[in-house]
Amino acid sequence: MKITELELKNYRNIAELYLSPCESVNIIYGENAQGKTNILESIFLFTGLKSFRSTKDRELVSFGKNEALIKTAFSTRMREQTAEIKITDRRRAALNGVSLKSPVELMSKFPAALFVPGFMSIIQNGPAERRRFIDSAICQIKPRYAVLLTEYTKLLRQRNAVLKDSDSISEIKLFMECINESFSSLGDEIYRERKAYLSVLLPFIEEIYGGLSSGKENISFSYIRKGDPTLEAPFSDILKRHENTDISARMTLTGIHRDDIDININGVSARSFGSQGQKRSAAIALKLSEAEVIKAKINEDPLILLDDVMSELDTARQDYILNHIRDKQVFITCCDPASILRMGEGKTFNISDGRLI
Repeated sequence: MKITELELKNYRNIAELYLSPCESVNIIYGENAQGKTNILESIFLFTGLKSFRSTKDRELVSFGKNEALIKTAFSTRMREQTAEIKITDRRRAALNGVSLKSPVELMSKFPAALFVPGFMSIIQNGPAERRRFIDSAICQIKPRYAVLLTEYTKLLRQRNAVLKDSDSISEIKLFMECINESFSSLGDEIYRERKAYLSVLLPFIEEIYGGLSSGKENISFSYIRKGDPTLEAPFSDILKRHENTDISARMTLTGIHRDDIDININGVSARSFGSQGQKRSAAIALKLSEAEVIKAKINEDPLILLDDVMSELDTARQDYILNHIRDKQVFITCCDPASILRMGEGKTFNISDGRLI
């Protein structure tokens, strides 16, 4: 897919801005805190996912304004389309002039892979970051997956509330018996989707990380299922085995909300022993691999959104990334476009104080 027009109004520090990007590499450059990342963030919102920087929609609206507006025209393999998002205390979206019940309905219709420096947390932080990565990635190719997560989370909260608040073991066990069939079914389906996604992702990340390291290093990962080292047990059996432990702890200690992905470089834990350079390369490889999975699954090239990705990479890694993404539409932010323009292609946009100059 390709964006042909992007228009922003009252979005963070941007009063009004219009972009007509090219079909290949678009370089958004300028000093820090001028609005470069705001542009990438506005594009990413069309995926139907939440902002990667803010939990409150109101924070996306310019100070002193009541509403922000983002509009885009884009082409997919099938046709020309338009979309818009209006933001007040919440987001309201429309696709081709038709209002949507929720921005979530944009999922899979506007695929994009995003890398920002904070995404190194996928490698170096706790399991929640890796679960968030894989869940967001699956949502872009299977919108129904978001529904599964919502339903699972709802039952998990109910289960934990009963475990925490009830002093009657018989009451707790009766409640568990009532919801365990639905709860375990959702957990099993989410687990299967995650495993299937990782099986498709793995060949891509092996190739891309190998390219980033010039063939000197290899990467691997495995799924860690809390309470089931065999990776084969039905979730209902896991819940039953840990029922008394959950009652004692007053919370649900097993399930897809506790699982992890073990990422290794040259056979050792990237989180524990990887250098900053290795972690950065691994995070970039994950996001570029996400883009390849999107293409493989929905037969549509996603947008590539790269925020300050080049600044701490050597020339060889920069060249590999630019060569790898040259057949897609890319939006890259940086302070100095020279390192990207030396590849001989790209359209530049100079941003200062939220305005094109």
